[in-house]
Amino acid sequence: MRRIIGLIFALLLLLPAGPPILAGELNLTILHTNDVHSRLAATPPFGAKCNAEHVSENKCLGGAARLAGAINAIRAEGGHTVLLDAGDQFQGSLFFTYYSGQAAAQVMNGLGYDAMALGNHEFDGGPETLSRFAERIDFPLLAANMDVSTDRHLAGHVAPWTVLEFGGERIGVVGLITEETPSISSPGPDIRFSDLAQALKAAVAALQGMGIDKIIALGHVGYWRDMNLARAVDGVDIIVGGHSHTYLSSGDPAAAGPYPTLVTSPSGETVLIVQAYQWSRYLGRLDVSFDAAGRLSAWQGAPILMDNKIAEDAGVAALVAKLNEPLHEIRNEVVGSSQRALGNDTCRSGECALGNLVADVMLWRTAGKGSEIAIANGGGIRAGLPAGPVTRGDVLQVLPFGNTLATFGLSGHDVVMALETGVARPGSGAFPQVAGLRYSWDPSRPAGSRVRQVEVRGADGVFAPLESERIYRLVSNNFLRRGGDGYDVLRDSAIDAYDFGPVLADSVVAYLAAHSPVAPQREGRISRLDE
Repeated sequence: MRRIIGLIFALLLLLPAGPPILAGELNLTILHTNDVHSRLAATPPFGAKCNAEHVSENKCLGGAARLAGAINAIRAEGGHTVLLDAGDQFQGSLFFTYYSGQAAAQVMNGLGYDAMALGNHEFDGGPETLSRFAERIDFPLLAANMDVSTDRHLAGHVAPWTVLEFGGERIGVVGLITEETPSISSPGPDIRFSDLAQALKAAVAALQGMGIDKIIALGHVGYWRDMNLARAVDGVDIIVGGHSHTYLSSGDPAAAGPYPTLVTSPSGETVLIVQAYQWSRYLGRLDVSFDAAGRLSAWQGAPILMDNKIAEDAGVAALVAKLNEPLHEIRNEVVGSSQRALGNDTCRSGECALGNLVADVMLWRTAGKGSEIAIANGGGIRAGLPAGPVTRGDVLQVLPFGNTLATFGLSGHDVVMALETGVARPGSGAFPQVAGLRYSWDPSRPAGSRVRQVEVRGADGVFAPLESERIYRLVSNNFLRRGGDGYDVLRDSAIDAYDFGPVLADSVVAYLAAHSPVAPQREGRISRLDE
């Protein structure tokens, strides 16, 4: 077991000789994942587990065993291959809920990762949980714009970059993590974050000072920020990204952009940007050639869908099955049912039926506290629910964070400010799903003035305009109430706040037991005025 101490982690890969993939001074195959979110086993589009129907329809996707099968097949082609992860291995399924990252460490070691950028969700259990993961893995954790030197758990476990060597040629891999981590996770007070572009420039300069002219940025910052960094920082050849769960493809009109996406650096060089969607459903493959001057001379690639055409690696499948055994009893307890499948794909940008259900549960569970309005962050809804029987495992996959219900008072004016926070960045996890309230918003207006009309449902079921000076009773989750996702107004202006109510996932389980079958719909709680 290797521990990461110092600034540079050197790794020499000795691979079987084979025909070159592309012509050039150095040919390299970059395999990459991002935002796996503890999906170590294959999963369907909605719900936590695959059934016979999913398998027969080839809707059971991803999983570590398929990743391993694809990785092994590519490595067997010969040539130089590197395997990178762009963060957020933690959180999202019972594998994390039960093992707190230790299962991910075992599986990633088995797949033979060469480096991983830290994602914000790696801090969901705090630095101590992450340190136990770091102590177990056989590859470096990277984040150039994060200083852990004064944190007693992580000091010595995170490097800004690593250097990989292939046939006498060295490649620098620089890690980056979103600067928003303190507001969307729990890194604690002793870890400091710095500007992404400045940190990347400094890392590139240091690597170039060592004579390294081939540099990969491995970043958990999002697709759009990747492109902005490529335009702002010279010396980076490739950005392997994550955080935005972006699907890239050169042949699919549904993709957010081509794979790879080409951006021009300040000095006029081409920078390649890749990302591989989410949940281990794709393995990214980028084949590149560098010329003698260290410049990219050729490239090709595409994300590889991890469906039943990919043969599973038997050893990794056995490991995942063993890790899965303690989870069956928890996962398989049926707690209720849903009349239809409920997805989470629109919960970060508009009203979603599953968001309505979660917000309704929050009001229902805290009715004894006099709650009138519920606000849930769309990004906290991490998966969908299947049609038919719903198990505890399904619910835990939807709501994996262990958040508790927080109740508090808030003025009508500050309720609007909270909604403004949620709609300021459509597509982010902050987007507000609501109950007991309906609102309209206009994304064409400047952030901070987008919420146009807010109405509150009275005890008689009739909606009336929100009163700016009145104090309303709200329920949210403890993460939002403490300022998470940028909701500073809930942290700073809440009245008589109590953050330690029932666990939200347990509340959903109780609601399903009492109200099944459930059939939530979109019902006009959120109206977008430009549509």
